[in-house]
Amino acid sequence: MNKHPECAIEYVGDIFKALSNEHRLRIMGWLMNPRANFPPQPNGDLVEDGVCVAYLTEKCGLTQPSVTNHMQLLQQAGLVSAQRHKNWVLYKPRHEAFHQAIDALKNLASKAPNHK
Repeated sequence: MNKHPECAIEYVGDIFKALSNEHRLRIMGWLMNPRANFPPQPNGDLVEDGVCVAYLTEKCGLTQPSVTNHMQLLQQAGLVSAQRHKNWVLYKPRHEAFHQAIDALKNLASKAPNHK
C-alpha cells in the first residue's frame, strides 16, 4: 500500500465501496471461515485453494453471473484472489488487505485532534 495519505484514502474508499453491498459483505464473512460455511469441495481445498463460485452461488441464492460480478468487484478492491482450477474459479480472502485497510483507518484516525 502506498504511504501517501491520499492513496490511503482512496484505498480505504475502494474497500468500503466493495463492502457496501450486503451480498458482498456476507460473502466476505463466509470466505473468512470457509470450512464453517461450506461443505468440502471436490475441486480444491476450501482454505488453501478457495471456494468455488458454484458454492457461493448456491449459498447466496443469486444467479451465477450476479455472484461473478460481486466477486470481480471484491477482487478489484483487493479483498479476494481468484484462481482457475480446471473448469472452476475459486476465490479466497486476502487477509493482508483487511489488515492494510485497518492500518490505513488507524492512520487517518490518528490525525484527529482528539486522538489519544
